[in-house]
Amino acid sequence: MSRIDARFAELKAQGRKGFVAYIMAGDPDEAKALEIMKGMPAAGVDVIELGLPFTDPMADGPTIQLAGQRALDAGMTLEKTLAMAKAFRESDDTTPIVLMGYYNPIYSRGVARFLVEARAAGIDGLIVVDLPPEEDEELCLPAQAAGINFIRLATPTTDDKRLPKVLQNTSGFVYYVSVTGITGAAAAQSDAIAPEVARIKAKTDLPVIVGFGVRTPDTARSVAAVADGCVVGSAIVNEIAQGKSSDEVLSFIAALAEGAHSA
Repeated sequence: MSRIDARFAELKAQGRKGFVAYIMAGDPDEAKALEIMKGMPAAGVDVIELGLPFTDPMADGPTIQLAGQRALDAGMTLEKTLAMAKAFRESDDTTPIVLMGYYNPIYSRGVARFLVEARAAGIDGLIVVDLPPEEDEELCLPAQAAGINFIRLATPTTDDKRLPKVLQNTSGFVYYVSVTGITGAAAAQSDAIAPEVARIKAKTDLPVIVGFGVRTPDTARSVAAVADGCVVGSAIVNEIAQGKSSDEVLSFIAALAEGAHSA
């Protein structure tokens, strides 16, 4: 059982919804990003989503694009991102870490080498948004064989014909994208999300976590109420972009976590 499986089993046993929080590795710099990451579990984060900076993040809106650029400008690399995860693991061996990004840096590193290094660094799952199910042999299947979950995104345009293909080799959880478009583009609406989550859950036993458009504790609560939990990314990254202190960012995260957990 992976850390992700264990965490969601624990949440289910407690009758609680999950809260997943995203930060970009190296934003605004390595030291502050690691400080925030280390404080996330105490702030109520159940799963940490760690962004891998990339020069062409096609699924991300301006907020996360700029975060990636800040990180790259500060010298962040794939190797340093894995080192950040490894440093986190020195004091926390239970909180799941999902690495989210794009395939090019992994391809450049070499899949076999990357998976060995990611496993050693304590990475539990991957979200690679530009690898469709038709390319599962490229990374998804090798990752699963290496003991790393491969988490797939379903969207409002994933119809009943496409859904089985999306779910086929997914593990850990299903990430439901609540809005059509890029991150941070629109607010999530729980009444529109509920039937879509139910449709996905009818086809899989995996937890369904909803992301994109969750910015406030109230939205986190309403979205988590109709799913197994929610993800917040752009709203947290925006706090960092505004130059808030680590404590201020973590207080904001704690309020979002409380919203999700109170669902």
